[in-house]
This record gives sequence, C-alpha cells and structure tokens, in this order.
Amino acid sequence: MGDVTGLLAAANRGDDVALNRLFSELYGDLRRLARARLQGNRNLTLLDTTALVHESYFRFLKAGQVRISDRPHFLAYASRVMRSIIVDFFRERSAKRRGGDDVRVPLDRDTAESVPAGETEAIRVHQALEELSLVSDRLTRVVEMRYFAGMTEPEIAETLGVTERTVRRDWEKARMLLAIALKSGEAT
Repeated sequence: MGDVTGLLAAANRGDDVALNRLFSELYGDLRRLARARLQGNRNLTLLDTTALVHESYFRFLKAGQVRISDRPHFLAYASRVMRSIIVDFFRERSAKRRGGDDVRVPLDRDTAESVPAGETEAIRVHQALEELSLVSDRLTRVVEMRYFAGMTEPEIAETLGVTERTVRRDWEKARMLLAIALKSGEAT
C-alpha cells in the first residue's frame, strides 16, 4: 500500500513513469472495475475488459494532472472514467445509427424494437447521475464508488472523510433520487 501511495504522490507531481507504474500495480483492480462496468452491457459494446482499461489509461494521460490522494480515490476516479467511456461509446453509436449523411429510411415498429435497450438505459443512468450531481456532488460520488467501483462503505467513508452512517444515508437518498430521475426519464 505504501508503494501505491508513493506512486500516487509522484504521479500527482507529473511523473509519467510513476503513473505507468501505478497502472501496472493496480491493473488487476482496474480489470475488476472494467469487468463490473461491462457486465450488464457485454453484448451491447465492442469494448472488452482490456480495451476499457487501456482506454481509461489514455484518458488519464490526456487529462493531464489529476490530484488523487489514495488508492480508493484513484479507483473511484477510474470508475468514473470508465462510465464516461461507455456512455461516449453508446452516444457515438447512436449518432451513427441516426445516420448523418446516410439515406433516411422510415422507422417501423420492428426496427425500433431492434435497438438494444441497454444502450439507452446506460445513457439514461448517466443523465440521471448528471442530474444528481446538480443536487449533491457527494451523493454522486457515493453512487460511483459503491455501485460502479464496488467499494465498501468503510472505504467510501475514508475517501470522503465522512462516517459510514453518512455513507449509508447518502446511498439511500441517492437511490431514491435516481429512481425518481429514471422514472421521469421514461415518460419523455
């Protein structure tokens, strides 16, 4: 754990070698995160676990200097990056499906039913989390860390600097607000 902390400190100072070593050290954890992120969407994307981890690495490099304090914070941020990659992939695929310069064909019921529901669901969940972040950034982070990164309540509490009881309350509140946002999204 001390090695990861040292690598994080060096990466925060802009040391690219430390960032590479950090990804190597946490590669197993990142693959676990990617596998969890893709589990419900495996048939919907061309992404696999390895591709998602590698794309996350490129986004970390592209982002430049991101201040990450410890391993749980790093994994929570990585989970957020992976969610963003998947949503971007679905949006791009949806835009291509709408056709751009392609010949327009009227949509019939059979064609509409052939669009994978998971793609629109992933985008709706992303939009609901965006709405939740307007209410509370901490609630959004709790959802990302618990649901997407698979972190435990003690790990989340430590990362956010709050009690486990606060994490449980935030989780319940976030679940309620997300359910409302997703239900209202169905009506539109």
